[in-house]
Amino acid sequence: MTSPTITASGAGADTPRRSLEATRRRLGEQAVKAFLLVCAAVSVLVTTGIVLSLLFGALGFFDHVSVREFLTGTRWSPMRGEFGVLPLVVGTLNVVFWALLVAVPIGLLSAIYLSEYASHGVRRVVKPTLEVLAGIPTVAIGLFALFFLRPLAEDLFPFLDWPSVHSVGVAGVAVGLLIIPLVASIADDALRAVPRSLREGAYALGASKLNVTLRVVIPAAISGIIAGIVLGVSRAVGETMVVLVAAGASPNLTIDPTDSVQTMTAYIGVTATGEIAYGTIQYESIFAVGALLFLMTLVMNATAVRLVRRFREVYD
Repeated sequence: MTSPTITASGAGADTPRRSLEATRRRLGEQAVKAFLLVCAAVSVLVTTGIVLSLLFGALGFFDHVSVREFLTGTRWSPMRGEFGVLPLVVGTLNVVFWALLVAVPIGLLSAIYLSEYASHGVRRVVKPTLEVLAGIPTVAIGLFALFFLRPLAEDLFPFLDWPSVHSVGVAGVAVGLLIIPLVASIADDALRAVPRSLREGAYALGASKLNVTLRVVIPAAISGIIAGIVLGVSRAVGETMVVLVAAGASPNLTIDPTDSVQTMTAYIGVTATGEIAYGTIQYESIFAVGALLFLMTLVMNATAVRLVRRFREVYD
């Protein structure tokens, strides 16, 4: 009869301790939730602040320049009062085109090799080496493009006219090298996320490894591949130092890869140096170009989200 009494007494002594531990656990969970909420709120507030700063600055610019003139004009020279942004937009898209021409094939093929063909040992060496490109300072890649890729391009294509040391095609290739790790890494993750059962089912039907890769794995991972490409596009659109060093600062309305151009980010980088008086129309043009760049990136990301949702495959 004594033993149950001792047990009950021990259980009664443990009850306050367990209650205290449960209370501490709940307080800890609430603290974590509050911290995460603060982080999310900071992200929203920062994004809102960026949008509002661009919007207010752009509104001041459009008090002097019409939206139609800004979007359809073909000459960009703020010091002369010419604010047609088309040369900057075309220069930016030109860089993106050449960057994707380099990054998408190399990045996608690298991802296919790492996911489907490379051994574990090779993958451990190749993937970190590939991702080293993402850690190289962009100004160094710009100098590499200017002093190595530009002379190399002139040697490889001597029949083209190279009017300047700057070239939008060379700058685009350099930006493409910069975004290869981004495209390859996301595509590799998407390919490796495809269930092994799909591959084994295709092998059981007699398909070769190449057929399995092209007809089973890639279609199943297409949403992730598209997401990687779109992120690469956003990275290429927002690149500044490479295009500033390699593409030059001449706002030419051209699609010739040998010409010098000025991109939207390069204009912002060159102009926002404190040399222009605050409140002038030249100063406010920075916000107009930045707002347009933000809008272009937003449209691309929204399109990417729709494509990813449309082609997304869910596996149990």
